[in-house]
Amino acid sequence: MGDSNGPPRRLPPPPPPPRRSQRSQAQPQTQPQPQPQRAFNASDLTYQFEQLLRTQRLNTLTAQSRSRSGSPGPGRQASTSSQPPSRHAPQRPPDSRQILPSYPSLRNLPKMASPPQDPASLKFRNLLITLSVNPTKYENPGLLDEALAVIPLDRIYSEAEDESQLLQAQAASISPNAKPEWGYQDCVIRALLKWFKRSFFQFVNNPPCTVCGSPTVANGFAPPTPDEAARGAAKVESYRCSGTDCNALERFPRYGDVWALLQSRRGRCGEWANCFSMLCRAVGGRVRWVWNAEDHVWTEVYSEQQRRWIHVDACEEAWDNPRLYSEGWRKKMSYCVAFSIDGATDVTRRYVRNAASHGAERSRCPEEVLMFITNEIKRMRRETMLKDERKRLLIEDEREERELRGFVAQALAAEIGKMLPTGRSGVGEEIKVPEQAARRSGAQAWREVRGENGGDDTGRDRLPRDGH
Repeated sequence: MGDSNGPPRRLPPPPPPPRRSQRSQAQPQTQPQPQPQRAFNASDLTYQFEQLLRTQRLNTLTAQSRSRSGSPGPGRQASTSSQPPSRHAPQRPPDSRQILPSYPSLRNLPKMASPPQDPASLKFRNLLITLSVNPTKYENPGLLDEALAVIPLDRIYSEAEDESQLLQAQAASISPNAKPEWGYQDCVIRALLKWFKRSFFQFVNNPPCTVCGSPTVANGFAPPTPDEAARGAAKVESYRCSGTDCNALERFPRYGDVWALLQSRRGRCGEWANCFSMLCRAVGGRVRWVWNAEDHVWTEVYSEQQRRWIHVDACEEAWDNPRLYSEGWRKKMSYCVAFSIDGATDVTRRYVRNAASHGAERSRCPEEVLMFITNEIKRMRRETMLKDERKRLLIEDEREERELRGFVAQALAAEIGKMLPTGRSGVGEEIKVPEQAARRSGAQAWREVRGENGGDDTGRDRLPRDGH
């Protein structure tokens, strides 16, 4: 009551009116004119998608680190300690940070190599290390001399020179500084491929009877003789003559020794790829022998002109057509591993661009274990090399890894482009329809059983047979 008789309390003066500049800033800005919709750009979309994957990967690793430590990060702890939580803020469940989204595309992100532990991974490691020995046989000087003796070098070099000059003329007609698509060494391999397919090697389905020349029918397997085993024949296929008066047995040893293949000059995919790879090495090419878990093998040669590995299949006379198997033959593939004198590389992404549509399940070992195995083989092959040579190969490995990641990004961009109203794929020449649909080599029934008949689905889901 005493306070009510005192002098009245003054109210604070009202704030001064804003200045002209402040008024102009306080006024709402005019709405920007809507920009015209940009045309779809595959490169921008690919870059944005890769950035999204990197951000998602970083968030995933951060969440995993916090869940293992059991405490929030220092930045989050400082912010929560300085301000009390609001009663109106939505409360997050305590274990929500451990529920991470699952994105199949994260399989293509970099992983940390991990040694094999379980029996299946150890078995797969032993298989790949055994297969990695095969290309080392191509370095035998005596074998290379034998190979050069059977190659018509004058014919090969003449055809290569003619094609090289033609490519140089085509490039010069486009621009004075344009480079030809393929170099001279590439033309040598292309001429060798043509001669090998058309004049040198023979594809065998059922070998004819050597007694009467009649066709034969399969009769199981037979144990190899000492001579056949010495020439690398791990198994021998047995065939019986279909002639009623003959009924003779015919043996077809599956030779793994390249010298024996230079003498027999016949076989199936395994013999073709093995012999052709060695001949490419004999004429000076850098060679890879590519193994596919679904019973097929082929060759890769390195192009100095394009600075990348080129797919070559001698059976099909195919050159630089890596999508032939998955999108031409409609063959689902899980593992494609390339072996060379320099190591081993998982090149599945080169041959299976869309894993959801054309890939088979990769269940032989975790991806981190496969990375460990290929790195282990590289260390074994490169440990005696000079430092400069190892550095050069490391640069090539990094370049190839960027190439393989680019295939995945292009395939994803193509799938997203199909969803657009225009239906554009948004990709250029890098993703093209394979030139060849169904497989050419081998009998029709044999191709059907292996599921390699292109648009024909017969036998596609059956287990592969031995005898690639």
